[in-house]
Amino acid sequence: MFRLLGILVTVLCAITAAVLTWPVFFRVEHLFPIAQIVSFRGILVGVFVALLVLAMLMSLIRPMRAFALSLAIVFGVAAVAGSVIMVSRGIGTTGLPAETDESIRVLTWNTSGGEATDPQRVAKIAVAMSADIVTLPETTVESGEQVAIAMRELGHPMWVHHAEYGEDGWDARSTTLLISPALGDYSVIASSADGTSNTSTVPSVVAMPVDGTGPTIVAAHAVAPRPDDMEHWRADLQWLADQCGQDDVIMAGDFNATVDHMGQLGVEDGTLGRCHDAAVETGNGAVGTWTTAMPALAGAPIDHVLASGHWRATGSLVLDASSGSTSDHRPLVVQLEPLG
Repeated sequence: MFRLLGILVTVLCAITAAVLTWPVFFRVEHLFPIAQIVSFRGILVGVFVALLVLAMLMSLIRPMRAFALSLAIVFGVAAVAGSVIMVSRGIGTTGLPAETDESIRVLTWNTSGGEATDPQRVAKIAVAMSADIVTLPETTVESGEQVAIAMRELGHPMWVHHAEYGEDGWDARSTTLLISPALGDYSVIASSADGTSNTSTVPSVVAMPVDGTGPTIVAAHAVAPRPDDMEHWRADLQWLADQCGQDDVIMAGDFNATVDHMGQLGVEDGTLGRCHDAAVETGNGAVGTWTTAMPALAGAPIDHVLASGHWRATGSLVLDASSGSTSDHRPLVVQLEPLG
């Protein structure tokens, strides 16, 4: 009886470990609570390592040896597989390549509102990173204008665009997008501004070049996958994937999703729609941007910069911007180069 129970427990543990390690294969990455658990792959690896150690200790008890060693194999394979996935996506880089005449730098930072992050702090980081595009979820247009003014005073002018849902004072209902005049004149499309075609609960901004020359730029913000918002979250990810259906798109923001959640939403070889994840391509795909309460490799990489096939990512950095901010997100900066 004990042997049969041991086999059953081992099989269940193996299935659970496989589902949490390769959720896309089982097509469960959008289901509660798996969607939430797999966001923290670094913690999952740590849990599997702890369970491996526990199983090895249990194997010292002779009657439990076979059962414990079977569990040790399961947890060991899961820990190794999770570690390999993290390393393949990138566990951190230390610098950006030198800028070229055609490079574009994109900074995204969910500021958690004006009271959480000083606009002067945002401006200084954006200027230090030579950002040409800055996407600021949970940032009002007033705060965005303060950022732009501060950047202008530092010799780095920007145009300000935004979208908002209502005027209830909740900064999460605002998203601000800053674009360098060097990229040309941009205008927010009407359906993005009035919400007729946008993310469901918190807004995204879709801006297009006025003269038709240049990339479509999307400042993205998907709703968090809370139990009551799972349908909205899935719809938001699909809507964002649809924005990446063209050849020249740059999208950045808080997706409230890791690349695991995007596995079924890529077109051809894209990560989301036709867009590729720049952090994964440049060594930072496993570095958590949320929450700042955790070490970066234990957090969830839910803030992204994605670009379509017209662009190639050449570098990225996940920044520590704790000074001057109580935002629970880390900023991400990416350098892109045009192909051809």
